[in-house]
Amino acid sequence: MRVSGIEGEQDLGSSLGEAADAEKAEDRARERLVQRVLKAKPPTELKHPVESSVKKQEQGEAKPPKKQQVEAKNEQSQSEPSRSAPSQDQATQPKAVSGEIAETITKQISEPSEAPVDPDDWSEELTAIDLQLKRIGWTREHEHMYLERAYGHGSRHKLTRYRDLVSYLNKLKSFEVGAEASAVKTPLRRGDLITQGDEILTTLKWDQERAKSFLQSKSGATSRQQLSDEQLFEFNMFLEEQLIAKLPKGN
Repeated sequence: MRVSGIEGEQDLGSSLGEAADAEKAEDRARERLVQRVLKAKPPTELKHPVESSVKKQEQGEAKPPKKQQVEAKNEQSQSEPSRSAPSQDQATQPKAVSGEIAETITKQISEPSEAPVDPDDWSEELTAIDLQLKRIGWTREHEHMYLERAYGHGSRHKLTRYRDLVSYLNKLKSFEVGAEASAVKTPLRRGDLITQGDEILTTLKWDQERAKSFLQSKSGATSRQQLSDEQLFEFNMFLEEQLIAKLPKGN
């Protein structure tokens, strides 16, 4: 979990926290950020809070100063005293300072990207494609014919998405020697499958939770991106069955 802080127009930075659940991870990340910001404050700003913390420790208070700073957001019930006027109760100043910072902290939870980042170098895959073409016995004309059927254009250099290039290579590996370019099966296009699934879900009027529950019951996955192209195609077929079942039956 990562949290970042902003005080007015000033960026206070960010901090990471790890724990068994998201709430504890957020608390740890917030605690680290608060401690770091307080350490970075000029000595004049930290003078009273430090003295107050020492005083509380001498009085035998059970909670250490760091814990006071983290819990200050929930415990603070009074407005922060003006800096120009002296505080009558210096013991509340650590809560006021950390509370002001905690109020400005906003969570920045990074969702995993649905698609992995494409590598910069595709030379290995392109070389493998050439080897597969020689194995099958295809010329450039055969490749052009197949690519036109599968992707709507006749050049592999127009496969600008890495996943399409890998899909093309995997299909070539599955072809037998002498396979007919005009008859072999074309690869499933993942983007089209995702779009098709979205359209069916919209027609079914299913919300995200219901769609996720249905996906788990059919495949055990929590996201369609965890499915292979073939599994994604099967999932769309399941959705179509649900759609057909909702159609009014004829007399």
